[in-house]
Amino acid sequence: MAQENGDKVVWFLAGAAIGAAIALLYAPASGEETRAKLLDKANEGKEVLGEHGRELMDRGRELYSKGKSMADEAADMFERGRKLVEG
Repeated sequence: MAQENGDKVVWFLAGAAIGAAIALLYAPASGEETRAKLLDKANEGKEVLGEHGRELMDRGRELYSKGKSMADEAADMFERGRKLVEG
C-alpha cells in the first residue's frame, strides 16, 4: 500500500513537472528567461523527489526491521513448539 502511494506521488510530481515545462515553453518570455525558469523548476522537482525518495527508503528500512523481527519471533516460537512436541 505504501509503495502504491509512493508511486502515485512520483507520477503526480512527474506530470506536474512536465505540465509546468510545457506551460513555460508556450509562455511569452525570452529564451533565456524560459531556460532559467525550466532550470529552477527542474531543481525544485529534484529536491522534492529526493525528499520523497529518502522517506520511502526510511519506510522500507522500518518495514524490513519489522519483518525481520517477526520472522525471528516466528522461528523462536517454532523452535519452542518443536521442543515441546519432542518432549
